[in-house]
Amino acid sequence: MNRIPHFLVLILLMHPLGLAAQKPPKADQVVADAKAKAAEQHKSIFLIFGASWCGECHSLDSFLDESEIRAIFDKYFVIARLSVAEELGNHPNLNNSGSDKLMGKFGGIGSNGEVGLPFLVVLDQTGKPLINSNRRVKGKPAGDGIGFPTEPEEIAWFLTMLKNGGPLLTSDEARLVEAKLRR
Repeated sequence: MNRIPHFLVLILLMHPLGLAAQKPPKADQVVADAKAKAAEQHKSIFLIFGASWCGECHSLDSFLDESEIRAIFDKYFVIARLSVAEELGNHPNLNNSGSDKLMGKFGGIGSNGEVGLPFLVVLDQTGKPLINSNRRVKGKPAGDGIGFPTEPEEIAWFLTMLKNGGPLLTSDEARLVEAKLRR
């Protein structure tokens, strides 16, 4: 039996032609998978539109990765992530195909084509949007995107989103989320 030395395997894997870059799944597939999981687990879907170049997106990811926060989200939501507007960071290959259209459908692209990230949407088990991260603001029909919430009014809207998608969210859980965001 012929053996290939380990260093040759490593070189082949690291070479651009060694492995074809895996394309991210289409946005519709990500949502379909989330809907199936949400229906099975009787949860809502917390859909995050973000980008690799987006600092606030990384802040949201870090927040959601905190063990106490993760436990709350896992109790009420299936989290699904879509990459959008990656061409702005020179990585269009990271976009989930169709994520821009889906984001527009859910109200995440302004009338002038501007994109505010992260954009968040809470969906029911069937994929019907319940609420998004465009906080209602008098005089702004489309509202104002909260991104990663840091200001009191943004945090309040984020909590409204969580309560809308997770109506059994306890006041203690809501206070914990709020306290972690305010720090």
